[in-house]
Formats: sequence, structure tokens, C-alpha cells
Amino acid sequence: MKFTTPVLNKYAGRYTRLKSPLDAPAAQRDPQVIETVSAMLLDIEKRGLDAVRDYAKQLDHWDGDDFEIPAATIASSGDRIDPELRSAIDLGAERTQAFAHRQREGHVDFEVELAPGLHTGVRYIPLGRVGAYLPAGRFPLTASAFMTVGVAKAAGVPHVVACTPPQPNGGPNDAVLYTAHVSGVDRVFLLGGVQALAAMTFGLVDELPADMLVGAGNAFVAEAKRQLFGRVAIDLPAGPSEVAVISDDSADPELVAADLLGQAEHGPNSPAALVTTSEEHGRAVIAAVERQLETLATSAICGPAWRDHGSVTVAEDREVAVALMDDLAPEHLEVITGDDTWYHERLSNYGSIFLGEWSTVAYSDKGMAGTNHTLPTAGGAKHSAGLSVSRFLKPLTFQRIEREATPLLAPATATISESEGMAAHQATAQLRLDRYRG
Repeated sequence: MKFTTPVLNKYAGRYTRLKSPLDAPAAQRDPQVIETVSAMLLDIEKRGLDAVRDYAKQLDHWDGDDFEIPAATIASSGDRIDPELRSAIDLGAERTQAFAHRQREGHVDFEVELAPGLHTGVRYIPLGRVGAYLPAGRFPLTASAFMTVGVAKAAGVPHVVACTPPQPNGGPNDAVLYTAHVSGVDRVFLLGGVQALAAMTFGLVDELPADMLVGAGNAFVAEAKRQLFGRVAIDLPAGPSEVAVISDDSADPELVAADLLGQAEHGPNSPAALVTTSEEHGRAVIAAVERQLETLATSAICGPAWRDHGSVTVAEDREVAVALMDDLAPEHLEVITGDDTWYHERLSNYGSIFLGEWSTVAYSDKGMAGTNHTLPTAGGAKHSAGLSVSRFLKPLTFQRIEREATPLLAPATATISESEGMAAHQATAQLRLDRYRG
């Protein structure tokens, strides 16, 4: 997450860097990962379920007869987790689905008569089958199913399956399983990694191939989704999780530092950026980060992320701060200033924005805010939005043209077709015009 050269040139002299990230390429396209994933996908496509079983045994230490988790095991998963955790999961499912259902209400079929006899419109049709990957590794992302399974169901997708990797005990993570259950999943398979993505894409575990793959995962999962894209739709190309904060001297440095480290915790390659209009505040945040790292249980992850990918930039004024942040286009953006509304009205490029000192990215990460945490990274927010019900809907257009509209359409169509030398196109219009006149 770095500034691009045109912005650096345009605003040269109007900002200073108190801390810069390493000048290194993004961590997401490791050639060894690409090669490994390519070989696995080719092997699975060729050998099918036998290859999936081999990789599951080799990589996940799976040892079973069937990948599918029985419906009774899924339904009873909530009984095997702490009641307080179960209540929190129920709350996250409720809020995420409520927000998604409201989004769905905004996608309304319509028909309009553009000219007499020329009827056009749109119908929003959900995808038929979605495959969700539910990570459960070093940090099981419990809320992942809220954002994938639950939102797909809110969009009206009739069949959603999920894959989740086995735990050291050989079974699924019950919290992840329960989250999928309350999100409305239809089937769950105990299968992780590249082999899970391939199995859903090629229809090796479910009756038919998935139309779309969704869900976060490690570098191998992200690369598998990238390589499978085209054969199947995906939610977003995934990179290391990112956070950026705009704050001024009205913000508490301890709070800003905590929120920067909160996302750096995702991994040692996770960028954390601060843009501020106050040098004193920027230096105070740097000092607060260093203090908090001394006692943070996950400092072995957050520390390298901040050291290598953290940045602090002091902007001359808030207009420059907006320009710099829009150039970064971060996945998560927090605004903690004396005038958050001013910034909100002017910022354009971010995955999701968190306004005010009482907001934090973690509320969305864990499903409590209701919004989706599957968001564009690596500058993708300049052109793409995060996962929502709209990604699971196809806005399909239709035309219904009556006889009376023929003079409004056929002559111009024939004229353009003739100019292009497309005689067959011209004929389709001319035949109708001749029939209309005859």
C-alpha cells in the first residue's frame, strides 16, 4: 500500500514522511506459490477426486471416508462451543444478514418503455451455486461465513456449499461450523486449501460445479482463486489485509496506534498507514505503537508488519491528506478527526470507511457492524467495491419490441449495419421493416 509516482510528483513539498515502508514488491505473487498451485490444479482436473484425497491426506492429514460433514454434526455444532461465543455468533449473523437483506431491497427489477412499443428492463437473478471457503488455520476467521454464505443466501442463491480445513484433532472448527450453520449453508465439506477450491470448481464433492468461489485464505488459496477465475467467478483478488487512518491532533494517539496494530495482526505482510495533518500527532502515534508492541501477545506478527509495511505521512493540509489517501485506496479506512463529515464527503477510494473514534475495523471484521469485511486490497478500491449481495446477482436485461416500434429501430439499424459492411445484421432489420410496410 504505497503512493503512486504521479501523486508524489503532484504534491511534492506538501507532505513529509515520518515513517516509510520497505521498498519491496507486494507479497502476493510468489513464483513458487504460482507454480505449486498450477501443478495441483492440473493434477486435480486430470485425476479428479483421487487427487483431492491425496492432497487432503498429504497437506491436511485428513483420514476419513467422506469429506462431507453430516447435517446432524453441523446442526449440533453450537452445542459444542462456549455459550457466550455462540451468542456473539448469533448476533453477528443477525446483523450481517439484516444489512444484506436491506441491500437486496435496493436491487429492484424494472421495465421502461423507451419509445412507443419499445419495452426494456432488468431482472436481478441470483447465481445458482456458490462455493465458500471458510479458513480455520492459525486464526480461524469465525465471521467469514457471515460475509460469504449469509450474504449469498440474502441475495437469494439457492445452493451454497462450504469447505473448511480439518483441525489437529481431525474434525472441523465448531465455531466456524456453527457460523456457517446460522448463515444458512446447505452442505459443508471437511477440506482445505487448493484442493477445496478445485473440488468446488470442478464439481467433485457437490453434484454440480460452483458458479462462484468466495472467501479468504492463505497465499495458496488466493492464487488458486486467481487461476480458476474465468472458469468460475470469484469475489475479489485477495492480498494482505490493509488498514489506513486519517487523524489529526484531536485524536487519541493510543487509539490510533491500537487500530493500526489491530489490522497488522492479520499477518507480517499487512500494511498499516497513517496520514495526519499534525507532525506532533504522527510522532505520538509512532511512540504509542512501539509501547503497545512491548506487551501485545501477537507482537511477533504485528511487529514485523509495522516495521516493514507501516507508514506515517504528515500532510500540509486536509486537502492533501484526502488526495494522498485516495491514492492509497486502502481496504479499511478509519477517519478520526475534528471534522469527520468533511472527509467522508470528499474521500472516494476505500473498501469500507469507519468514521469517528468510536468506530473500529474490528467491529466489521467480526460481523458486529453488519457490513461485509471482504474488501478490495492493493489499490483495488480505486475501481472495485467489496463483496455484497450485488456480486451474487446478475442484472439481466430484456427487450420486448412490438410491431409499432419497427420504424423507430429498423431504418437506423440498417443504415449503421450497411456502413459497417455487416450485411446479415442489415438483413435482420430490413426484413422486419419490409414486413411492417407490407
